[in-house]
Amino acid sequence: MLLTKFPRRKYTPNKTPIEKLERLSALLDGPNIYIKRDDLLGLAAGGNKTRKLEFIMADALAKGADTVVTCGSLQSNHCRLTLAAAVKEGLECHLVLEETAIKEYNRNASGNNFLYKLLGAHVHVFENGTDKQAEVEKVCKALEAEGKKPYPIPVGGSNELGTIGYSVCAQEIIEQSFDLGIDFDHIIAANGSGATTAGLLLGLYGRNEHVEFSAIGVTGSTEEVSKTVFDLVEKTADLLETKVDLPKEKIHFYDEYVGEGYAIPTKAMIEAVQMLARTEGILLDPVYTGKVMSGLIDLIRKGKFKKDENILFIHSGGSPALYENMDLFEEDLFS
Repeated sequence: MLLTKFPRRKYTPNKTPIEKLERLSALLDGPNIYIKRDDLLGLAAGGNKTRKLEFIMADALAKGADTVVTCGSLQSNHCRLTLAAAVKEGLECHLVLEETAIKEYNRNASGNNFLYKLLGAHVHVFENGTDKQAEVEKVCKALEAEGKKPYPIPVGGSNELGTIGYSVCAQEIIEQSFDLGIDFDHIIAANGSGATTAGLLLGLYGRNEHVEFSAIGVTGSTEEVSKTVFDLVEKTADLLETKVDLPKEKIHFYDEYVGEGYAIPTKAMIEAVQMLARTEGILLDPVYTGKVMSGLIDLIRKGKFKKDENILFIHSGGSPALYENMDLFEEDLFS
């Protein structure tokens, strides 16, 4: 893979650690659960978007942009990290935020919204269901009229450049697996806008790894999200001038842990967040990793994995969103 031909900004000096979750594994009576701590990636409060932004921001700078524009939800981790990267690079940042069906914009909200203000974002808000890309284009045109050079970034950083970031992560996992002397039987990751999953699949199977992979969705149906992921794999492979034959029998998509919809809490998510906090002292978030961990817990309880198997959970970050959702955790679902 021709990774070195693409410019890259380095926001994290070292590999993120892989830790064994001894107490959680014991509580669930196996398998051996490990966690890849991508919540410890660089930029403000970390998270998986940092890997994508290393390539996306390098492209923006190479094209002479002085402003970046992106979109997401009111508590978007992608927006937080894009903003942090823009601050680091000395660029202006405009965030186009979508209200949800159950929550309107509150400029005094906590969590990521507070960090938007602290980091100095220019915030634009639109109603739920509006065309996100159209809103980003509208902001870009207005900025161009002011003489600026805006660079649009898709939701979640999910394009070919963003996908390269997680192909690099796959290489990192393979190296760490060798260094630790651990063969991972199964990798579990969140699937939202698709680039994290696509990059991991491309990086793992493009290097002939035989691990099984489960993408646990936080939005959409298996049919639509799997198509998005496989399309991204194909486009990114073309960009990298490589080919990859995905063993689709080893790749599993789950949509049953989404609940009523994106960012809408579930009881299983609340239990999972409490469980990891109280067994391992690690914070998950209520939108992505909490639902993905609830899926892993459920699959373990259903006997999906053998007791001696090694499972790697990709922690994609997002814990700032906990602080805007404190009321969810008043009921103790785990003890």
